[in-house]
Amino acid sequence: MEYLDNLPPMDLMRSEKMTFVQLIIPVESAHRAISYLGQLGLLQFRDLNDEKSPFQRTFVNQVKRCAEMSRKLRFFKDQIHKAGLLPSPHPASQPDIELEELEMQLAEHEHELIEMNSNTEKLQQTYNELLEFKMVLQKASDFLVSSRSNSTVQEREMVENVYSNDDYADTASLLEQEMQPGPSVQSGVRFVSGIICKSKVLTFERMLFRATRGNMFFNQAAADDQILDPSSNEMVEKTVFVVFFSGEQARTKILKICEAFGANCYPVPEDVTKRMQITREVSSRLSELETTLDAGTRHRDKALTSIGFQLVKWMNMVGREKAVYDTLNMLNFDVTKKCLVGEGWCPIFAKTKIQEALQRATFDSNSQVGIIFHVMDAVESPPTYFRTNRFTSAFQEIVDAYGVANYQEANPAVYTVVTFPFLFAVMFGDWGHGICLLLGALVLIARERKLGTQKLGSFMEMLFGGRYVLLLMSIFSIYCGLIYNEFFSVPFHIFGESAYKCRDSSCSDARSIGLIKSRDPYPFGVDPSWRGSRTELPFLNSLKMKLSILLGVVQMNLGIILSYFNARFFGNSLDIKYQFVPQMIFLNCLFGYLSLLIVIKWCSGSQADLYHVMIYMFLSPFEDLGENKLFWGQGVLQVILLLCAVVAVPWMLFPKPFILKRLHTERFQGRTYGLLGTSDMKIDDEPDSARQHQEDFNFSEEFVHQMIHSIEFVLGAVSNTASYLRLWALSLAHSELSTVFYEKVLLLAWGYENIIIRLVGLAVFAFATAFILLMMETLSAFLHALRLHWVEFQNKFYHGDGYKFRPFSFASLTDDDD
Repeated sequence: MEYLDNLPPMDLMRSEKMTFVQLIIPVESAHRAISYLGQLGLLQFRDLNDEKSPFQRTFVNQVKRCAEMSRKLRFFKDQIHKAGLLPSPHPASQPDIELEELEMQLAEHEHELIEMNSNTEKLQQTYNELLEFKMVLQKASDFLVSSRSNSTVQEREMVENVYSNDDYADTASLLEQEMQPGPSVQSGVRFVSGIICKSKVLTFERMLFRATRGNMFFNQAAADDQILDPSSNEMVEKTVFVVFFSGEQARTKILKICEAFGANCYPVPEDVTKRMQITREVSSRLSELETTLDAGTRHRDKALTSIGFQLVKWMNMVGREKAVYDTLNMLNFDVTKKCLVGEGWCPIFAKTKIQEALQRATFDSNSQVGIIFHVMDAVESPPTYFRTNRFTSAFQEIVDAYGVANYQEANPAVYTVVTFPFLFAVMFGDWGHGICLLLGALVLIARERKLGTQKLGSFMEMLFGGRYVLLLMSIFSIYCGLIYNEFFSVPFHIFGESAYKCRDSSCSDARSIGLIKSRDPYPFGVDPSWRGSRTELPFLNSLKMKLSILLGVVQMNLGIILSYFNARFFGNSLDIKYQFVPQMIFLNCLFGYLSLLIVIKWCSGSQADLYHVMIYMFLSPFEDLGENKLFWGQGVLQVILLLCAVVAVPWMLFPKPFILKRLHTERFQGRTYGLLGTSDMKIDDEPDSARQHQEDFNFSEEFVHQMIHSIEFVLGAVSNTASYLRLWALSLAHSELSTVFYEKVLLLAWGYENIIIRLVGLAVFAFATAFILLMMETLSAFLHALRLHWVEFQNKFYHGDGYKFRPFSFASLTDDDD
């Protein structure tokens, strides 16, 4: 298959075998050698300058230059997006250039763009001021004309009705005092006109009122046009205002408040002729500035377009150069021998490829001295490297999210490929919903080349990354849905006629009348006649509950068996004798026996109560089973299994710590024993538990650790088995939700003859199916399947405290690496 073309030719349970290597690279070929290794992507370098700060390293200046070029490229990218352009995903075919030449080009482009932006910003600022001035002239003219037209009428009314009162002069408003005859006319009413952001108008007016103690008159009108903010490149709504006041002191306060609120004030002459003349001049200058701005924008867009054709290529080039120098800074610089010394990890299968790349680098750089590449002994544990492809990578990520496997530890992802989608399907089983998931997965797979090159959102990126997980989940859901015989909660006679029939010929109400068996059992899955019968829920509950226990016991046994293969692979006979054997005995003497009783009850058709069998196995093991007896010799077998389970607990707890203590004492005295494996085992090949023979061995810590591990397993055997009942609970919940939406929404709405009610019911049913049953239920079943693998399965054998193999590779570089 195409998706399996990259699977490693080895045991899939174990990670790639790694080796620790040293490189001695001449200075003249160092850059080219690291570049070739970055293209190969099979060597993880070790930082030999960890004690040095980034500014004390050899190639710090080159890194600074690359970082500065990256900053300029990000500036170009921001300018392109700000201008509404898009960088070309396919770079123009031009000859390659050197880094120094690229640095000069980027500096020229940056200087040109900064100068153009500065000129454009100045022109835009002038244009904004003229546009604001024009709108202030128009709106302020309306205020002045309207105030003058009403002044004559108001003056006549005040003279006749108000000015006869001598006390009125003390309480008259500002405009009324201006229109009074006498000394107040000489003072005159002044005004300040300007423009302010619309969001500040209310606060601005309140501040003016308080500062002048109410001796002002505030007029406002919304501006006809929005103003472009050069800094944010966004349109801003503004409001034109005119403040009438009296006195120089009030004018000073108003101007200070305008400055504080960022309001722009513009002088508006009272003479109509002057206002019209100024308006014509401003309009003329606005048209000239528009032409100039359009020409400048076209020139800048042309420059940005030419940069956009090369932007992706330049960013890749600078990113690679910076990554090369960052890697060179991890190497030791030998001044006397004029060479760089590096260390790192690589897979054994990659040694030949790495040597070929280094030889090619020596030849291409015309170096007289070759690169030395040899294997060394390592002190630290190697990294873990599993080769994956686009099919298996998502399942490996599911396991790695819990913890990265130790070096050469068994990989749970091999089994997760099958068990994870299957357990999901047990909870999600409905072949109608499974077909919907299958269609979605096929769409993602069919468009994977196009979607793989696009930047997706967080949700879509997660969905696209797990497209093959979704594919298997949908296939297994269809399979389990066929077993449950549910298609959007509706049963179908797919594999033949039902084995049951109603007690009478009418079969009007199967739920109340009941069913009788009339022919051979239904060939595959649940008989469709169970749906709607009065025994439907007890039957399905019993079936799914027992299936959950069987599946849980099988998977937990698989986890314990994998712990045996781990111990055998690492030559740790103590873990085999004193962990694997008692764990298998304890689990299967209790819950393995329960699984056996479930199978026997199914095969025999017995009516025995398995709850009572398991309870009285502990409380009264020697009493007669009575009607709960399933087979001959059951009572004796139960006593034997109970005794074995009790013996298994101290078997797990006590022997291992004391044996380790004895081995430590004997090793400390200089004697050699082969109790942990073969007698010719080397110290370096011993498992982690055998390395406790060192002088820092602490018996109390080892005993407490073993006690915690034993108690955790004993309690976990009970809690983990109960945890698998979530398979039954979620499957039942999914089935009942589907039934409710089908019967109480779709069928209920379809019973009306009104077409609108039918359409509404169909829409509600489609919405509930898509968002509740397909999205929320899928996520819920996914998370529960994840928990079953992380907690109930992997804790039986998986330590997960290793670290990933992260080779230096250009393919893994991203835009955010700077």
